[in-house]
Amino acid sequence: MSTTPPVLAAELAVAWADIQRHHPELPDLAAPESLIGESSSACGNALSFERLLHEAVHGIAAARGIRDTSRAGRYHNRRFLAIADEMGLDHAEEPHPSSGFSLVVMRPDTRKRYRVTIDRLQRALKAHSVATTADTASSFRGPAARHGSSGGGVRVKAVCDCGRNVRVVPSVLAQAPIMCGACGQPFRIPEVVGAA
Repeated sequence: MSTTPPVLAAELAVAWADIQRHHPELPDLAAPESLIGESSSACGNALSFERLLHEAVHGIAAARGIRDTSRAGRYHNRRFLAIADEMGLDHAEEPHPSSGFSLVVMRPDTRKRYRVTIDRLQRALKAHSVATTADTASSFRGPAARHGSSGGGVRVKAVCDCGRNVRVVPSVLAQAPIMCGACGQPFRIPEVVGAA
């Protein structure tokens, strides 16, 4: 059994502690390992430091007793956006029709503040990815792998620059671009922060 998930969970805890150093009212992260496999269409599922900051916004909102989402947590409102701004995250002027202000990105000064932590977490994420996607001749992957099917694998959020998003198995998107019907541009999987 791989030791990477506990190592990644430990690195997530260290990164969370760094965010707490700058935002002391942020509650402790109860179960860092829950973020490793979690998938949320509203928040995105690519685990990265940016995603961790997004989750920290929710943590501060909870600590303040602020309702920062609606529609079963999918729509991120202006209260979410205000806290995101405090934490060094930006968003487009207009909310997305279904997810609101969920697609936040780090400002350059925020990226600089957390550079060492971002790099450290990125190394742990890469090691986790290698450990969980290693394909050996002795591992059984089931009939889907034998027949070239995606097997309904883990779907990730692919985004379009116009703000629309879809859930897709990465291998399907790698076969050919999926074009947005609204603007004609291809959907893409956002890069993980600090990726080479």
